[in-house]
Amino acid sequence: MEQDLKPKINAGDHLANERTFLAWIRTSIALMGFGFVVVKFSIFVRQISLVVTGHTITPTRGFSGAIGMGMVAIGALTALIGYLRYQRIEKQLLNQEFYPKSRLLLVLTVGVILSSLLLLYYLLPNL
Repeated sequence: MEQDLKPKINAGDHLANERTFLAWIRTSIALMGFGFVVVKFSIFVRQISLVVTGHTITPTRGFSGAIGMGMVAIGALTALIGYLRYQRIEKQLLNQEFYPKSRLLLVLTVGVILSSLLLLYYLLPNL
């Protein structure tokens, strides 16, 4: 009896890879949405102050726009990282080999932590 030397493709592994990719996309959308809200809230505060007081409030530190745009950029980077990881893992699964890497995850994690620290620095004096 001749054995089949062709590697067996496990559909569960491919489906798990796809679910993981979709989780990356959901995270990306959440980060971009949060960044959008931060930017728009900053604009809203300026506009509401104009309506209520007749002049705009000049914030002592106007970092909301920069932080919000940074979060949108991190969200876009998250989508890119998710796609690249999906493609790399898909290729590895088809070749029956898997080598996990985490350099891009480290970059993303540092970016999110730095953004969080910037937000904390910006929000703490306002408490």
